[in-house]
Amino acid sequence: MVWWWWVVPAVVALLGLVLLIKGLGALFRGKVIGGLVGGVGGAGFLAAAMIATLLALDVQTYSRLTFERPVATVTTRQIGPQYFEATVMQAANDENLPAATNLYPLHGDEWRIEAQVLKWKPWANVLGLNTQYRLDRLSGRYQSIQQEINAERSVHPLAITDNDNGLPWKISAWDTARKYRKYIDAVDTLYGGAAYMPMADGAQYELWITQSGLIARPVNDAARSASSGGWTEVR
Repeated sequence: MVWWWWVVPAVVALLGLVLLIKGLGALFRGKVIGGLVGGVGGAGFLAAAMIATLLALDVQTYSRLTFERPVATVTTRQIGPQYFEATVMQAANDENLPAATNLYPLHGDEWRIEAQVLKWKPWANVLGLNTQYRLDRLSGRYQSIQQEINAERSVHPLAITDNDNGLPWKISAWDTARKYRKYIDAVDTLYGGAAYMPMADGAQYELWITQSGLIARPVNDAARSASSGGWTEVR
């Protein structure tokens, strides 16, 4: 939220308060015209400041509840029938997790990324808390249920680890909320979420975390073509 959304209404309100006080003072001194002008002007400025503040609050609420940030970019390259190579570029995390890029072989028609998600209540989002996540795994997914049951599967871990001790990186908000959840009213839920998209040669997607969970978007023509027509034959 830009600072002037709050500074400008505050300045207007202060000006209105000064005019109102001066107007009331003028009325007490018997200066009726000057008092009325000052009082009406001050009240008008205060009303304008209140309207601007409500507008700013409304804009901030909308901005906070629709806030999203990048999680990863997924690029696929076909190397055989229902066999792809996926490049996953993970974005740097709010908790100082480093960015990372890795290559994964995937069997199937679609890629699927799963994550553990910590969702805050809406009022906590408005106050500045963002949904937390931990990427869990990447897997290939078949459109056909029969193939999903019988065909070759591929699953890869995505959790970034601390190179010094090999332990998963810790997200303080996540760990604190999980440990003390019954005492933290701001936590809405801790759950597992996922997003999946069809694979195609040269297709690129962006994975985002919203205040509600993971979403994926195609970012080039190959991905848009695959996502618009690749799911019409799902059985």
